[in-house]
Amino acid sequence: MTSPAPDAGVYISPAQTHAEVRRIADGQIRMEAKLDAILGDQREHRETIADHESRIRRLEASRWPLPTIGAIVGVVGAAAAAYALVHP
Repeated sequence: MTSPAPDAGVYISPAQTHAEVRRIADGQIRMEAKLDAILGDQREHRETIADHESRIRRLEASRWPLPTIGAIVGVVGAAAAAYALVHP
């Protein structure tokens, strides 16, 4: 019976190793650039949302007295009309 041949293994040259490391590094650089762009967009969105929130809050703060005054006038008017009908 013959013994199996020893495993020769795989040889990767330094040039192949360097090329693979370079490829991975280039991919990482591209990924970092994309992440920076996403974070920049996210900052812009947060600023826009904050601006919209402040504008909406200012509009709401300036508009609430009119409906409230209208409701109060309506209730007072209804009470006056009811009083006028009961006490002619």
